[in-house]
Amino acid sequence: MNFPSDLAIAQAAGLKPLMDLAGEMGIGPHLLELYGESVAKIKLAALEELTDRPKAKYILVSAITPTPLGEGKTTTLVGLGQAFRHIGRSATITIRQPSMGPTFGIKGGAAGGGYSQVVPMDLLNLHLTGDFHAVTAAHNLLSAVVDNHLHHGNALGIDPHNITWRRVLDINDRALRNIVIGLGSGQDGVPRQTGFDITAASEVMAILALAASLEDMRQRLDRIVVGYTRDGEPVTAEQLQTAGAMAAILRDAIKPNLLQTLENTPVLVHTGPFGNIAHGNSSILADMIGIRTGDFLLTEAGFGADMGAERFFNIKCPASGLCPDAAVVVATVRALKAHSGRYPIVAGRPLPEALLAENPDDVHRGAANLRKQIENIQLHGVPAVVAINAFPADHPSEWRAIAEIADAMGVPSAVCHHFTQGGRGATDLAERVAEAAQGPSTFRPLYERTASLREKIEMVARRIYGADGVTYRPSAARQLDAYERNGYGGLPVCIAKTHLSISSDPALAGAPTGWTMPVQEVRAAVGAGFIYPKCGDMRTMPGLGRHPAAHSIGLDIDGRVTGLF
Repeated sequence: MNFPSDLAIAQAAGLKPLMDLAGEMGIGPHLLELYGESVAKIKLAALEELTDRPKAKYILVSAITPTPLGEGKTTTLVGLGQAFRHIGRSATITIRQPSMGPTFGIKGGAAGGGYSQVVPMDLLNLHLTGDFHAVTAAHNLLSAVVDNHLHHGNALGIDPHNITWRRVLDINDRALRNIVIGLGSGQDGVPRQTGFDITAASEVMAILALAASLEDMRQRLDRIVVGYTRDGEPVTAEQLQTAGAMAAILRDAIKPNLLQTLENTPVLVHTGPFGNIAHGNSSILADMIGIRTGDFLLTEAGFGADMGAERFFNIKCPASGLCPDAAVVVATVRALKAHSGRYPIVAGRPLPEALLAENPDDVHRGAANLRKQIENIQLHGVPAVVAINAFPADHPSEWRAIAEIADAMGVPSAVCHHFTQGGRGATDLAERVAEAAQGPSTFRPLYERTASLREKIEMVARRIYGADGVTYRPSAARQLDAYERNGYGGLPVCIAKTHLSISSDPALAGAPTGWTMPVQEVRAAVGAGFIYPKCGDMRTMPGLGRHPAAHSIGLDIDGRVTGLF
């Protein structure tokens, strides 16, 4: 018997009326703005109305370093959220909105999978309520104003060769990575080289995700630095008188979107900051609303615990004031075998046959990655639980191997079958998480804000990544010095590196040691509120593969989406 596709499962779902779903969360109908029958926006007035309700236990779902195929972190998040109802508890989930670039590319969407999905999955993966398009428009408005300012005399003295604000688009398009604009007549603008990033990599997206109110969003937009004068002085969106118009475009996008899982667990879907360049977490506003709507609030951070979780702890939590009570580390047999260094896994290609053979010893050989990611959680004072995401080709002996690794570190674990069984397949995990979250939070950030930028970079590199030290290109060192002089030294750091290794080298599996992290460039996202050192070749505009998912997606004669996973 063939297992149904994610889309087939999602289209057969029985959805609960959104008014009823919101009512169970304590959110009245006057706080909802309906987008059809299956999606609604929640007005920010909910923040004040929910103030007197008790706070939920705050749970982060993270992972080991994933393979290029992903390890089912979102699916585990959704399955866990559904599982709490099976043990008599209530939960709300917060996730990022998928970017349409990867949806039409090779990664697929971000709605979960199997019987642990957010629905309607086709709407979630395709436009939803247009928030990404609002971010695109707000970002590109500022881009247009920058070039218009150059055209009309450049009163601020912006250096055309030191403009850091590019353009964005929510489609994978490698041909737009580096372009020349302003060609043509003198009325067509000032010629200069620039390029496009994907919308998820926009600083506007990060601002939307980190803003705690409309006023906070507007102030962050004001602080965006678009470039520098010839004297090295920063030029901001406020100086270009554009932040107000950007805020107006984002008026509705700042409101979280309410959806549900296949088992009618409420889900707040909001923002989608890029996991390599930005902090890779859903919005603070969604969490601030969700924390008052049930027994547990579950959220997810991008990639492994060395990336999204570290940024959750050191960027998102200090900005929101919310403290996590426990964290889940998702692990799979295939990923730990890959971290043994014996099995190359390439997106779009079949798994190596040897990877599927029973071999618990290779799980143990890749255990260093799991141990280090658990340690990365514990460094922040947060108890960890290992979720063993079961795949059909796994063997029980290999699940036991993962449990043994976790047990040796004093960490509980549970085998999960939520993909095939929905919430009831993750009840053991829900019990372990509930137990881990019982005590008072002992959360602590990794570093003090008063530390210098270099101290913050080196602390993350040494303590989270396991590096022996950090080297800086001369240009990167000068950039750090300039940011300190400009008053940005108190910002946290968001290190841009590969997600395929704990190190900055994607070829290094496991938990490598004896390496040095090279900082090649340092950029400032002043509006979002972080500094991001680049440590490797980070593509902020992905490309499409030879056979992208777009080749298979379409509509049937009844207007239903087809071919979407």
